[in-house]
Amino acid sequence: MINLENKNIILTGATGGIGNSIVDTLTGLNANLLVTGTNEEKLKNLKNKHKNIIVIKQDISAHDEIEEFINKCSTEMDDKIDILINNAGITKDNLTIRMEKEEWDKVIDINLTSTFLLSKYVIKKMLKKKYGKIINITSVVGHTGNLGQANYSASKGGVSSMSKSLSLEYAKKNITVNCIAPGFIDTAMTEKINEEFKNQLKSKIPLDRFGTPQDIANCAAFLCSDLSNYITGETIHVNGGMYFS
Repeated sequence: MINLENKNIILTGATGGIGNSIVDTLTGLNANLLVTGTNEEKLKNLKNKHKNIIVIKQDISAHDEIEEFINKCSTEMDDKIDILINNAGITKDNLTIRMEKEEWDKVIDINLTSTFLLSKYVIKKMLKKKYGKIINITSVVGHTGNLGQANYSASKGGVSSMSKSLSLEYAKKNITVNCIAPGFIDTAMTEKINEEFKNQLKSKIPLDRFGTPQDIANCAAFLCSDLSNYITGETIHVNGGMYFS
């Protein structure tokens, strides 16, 4: 039922586990994809795997470059950006009393401020076409909190709240803004967790397993499609039942 032919989509954070799955899924649904990240080798590997995607190396923490980056994306996509997926994000975990201001600032700058700026400049392009979708990848911990992640929780909770405001501001212009909040997903990040703690985490998940990057990619495909056209301001939780909003 989902066919994304002729949809021009920008994806940040394309080189991680979730990003890779989103690229695989959306290209398989015939989307025109422009992907970005900071790891040149991983970007090259993506380009070798998917010949038709556009690859741009871009550090989204360089805030003064974001407007120029979006202008470049627009040029590459024939002045038609249909969808932005803000997937890029980082963690710098520490207990609050040990957390350096730099650890706080870096996570907020990339996860929240960069998402705001990317959305701002994309919306300016979308307004001209009176159509667009923004999909922000947040996290369950933006709703529940988590030990040692005051910065990350704040950044992801901030994205969720910001998305509601953006959805209200631009709904009448046919621009929708939604979030996907993954729970614990099997990625390189969760591979570092020791088995005892993994089992503790799984005990809190009714489905009794971690999610996969494909679970997130499937949700992203739905939100990119016309099947989701009447949905805005929402956060879809993909967490195996560990949290209900």
